[in-house]
Amino acid sequence: MSAPLDLLVTDARLADGSPVALGVRDGRYVHVAPQPPAGATATRTLDAAGGLVTETFVNGHMHLEKVHTLDRAGEGALAAYTSGTMGAALRSIVRDASAVKRQYDRAWLEPNIRRALDAALAHGVLHLQAFVDVDTTARLVGMEAVLAVREEYRDLLDLQVVAFPQDGLLRDPGAAALCEEALRMGADVVGGIPWIEMTDADARAHVEWACRLAAAQGKRVAMLVDDAGDPGLRTTQMLAEAMIEHDLRGRGVACHARALATYPQPTLQRLMDLAHAAGLGFVSDPHTGPLHLPVREFLEDGIPVALGQDDIEDAYYPFGRHSMLEVAFLAAHTLRFLTSADQRLLLELVTTRAADVLGVADHAIAEGNPANLCVHADGRLRDVLTEHARPRWVIRRGRVVAESETTTRLHR
Repeated sequence: MSAPLDLLVTDARLADGSPVALGVRDGRYVHVAPQPPAGATATRTLDAAGGLVTETFVNGHMHLEKVHTLDRAGEGALAAYTSGTMGAALRSIVRDASAVKRQYDRAWLEPNIRRALDAALAHGVLHLQAFVDVDTTARLVGMEAVLAVREEYRDLLDLQVVAFPQDGLLRDPGAAALCEEALRMGADVVGGIPWIEMTDADARAHVEWACRLAAAQGKRVAMLVDDAGDPGLRTTQMLAEAMIEHDLRGRGVACHARALATYPQPTLQRLMDLAHAAGLGFVSDPHTGPLHLPVREFLEDGIPVALGQDDIEDAYYPFGRHSMLEVAFLAAHTLRFLTSADQRLLLELVTTRAADVLGVADHAIAEGNPANLCVHADGRLRDVLTEHARPRWVIRRGRVVAESETTTRLHR
């Protein structure tokens, strides 16, 4: 008889509706089949009762040290950032939203960050790419807070930390040196926001600095590009070109890229061809702005795309529960992804495709892969998206890290 399983999940359903039983040993799937292995024993057995099982969720874009800061920031930046077609986005970032960073203190930052990561665990979000402002206003306070909390949660979730010069590099002399120090402290990814600079030449210098640094240190790059809805900025193109020049193919992520929604089709196709050449992945957050990446066109062209939470109750977005199912539900409406096939795509945009964008390997329910999964109460994907409830169980490498129950009594 084979050795006992550490975990056995029975009577579950995959996203396509097919039955499945999952056996886990030493943190990896050793059995993925319609029925449990004959005669198997397990240290722990979970009866899914017909519920859906999915991979755990991946959040490709999160401003982690800013969570729950809206009351401190006030609503001036929120009003500017969400007005019209985002023409006031630059002012909201440079002037209004930066004000809260002058108050940064680990004493209140760290509880906010823990609150967001606890919500991530409860909702099954076990992989995150977290942007952390590093500039002459925030200095390294937010980075210190995020890295300290990451250490506390290292056995619960995977957190890729981006050293992010939110206020620009040429606009904010000294930010480059602070970002380089953040990488020495333990940040994983070189960040950027080139469209915020004052000239195209400065934007190119911003991108060049980031890609040169990433190549020298063996890092990935992740940038907020073309966020303001201006088709003349072309910073997505700058990023892809610099990735090719510095041999960073497949090691870059473009977040937002909202202005691409305004491109004429020939211009958009040229950009998509360039993205293929660079191996550039994209993260869209369609719920946090009036414009968004043309996600369907990118998927049809075979370009890696993910969805991101982006913000939780900060100067740019007043809501958010760190639920990627909620993000997918909102995207179903903003992107008009409504058919059954679209619903499958939405799930992939917050699980397997999102993992591809962030370079997370083997993130699929398959024998030999790490057993990172969610067991949901509902058995149909449509219902899981409709309810976007917390999973019944969240499992990381075969260990239950979160368990939720919901009970409602109707008094007729």
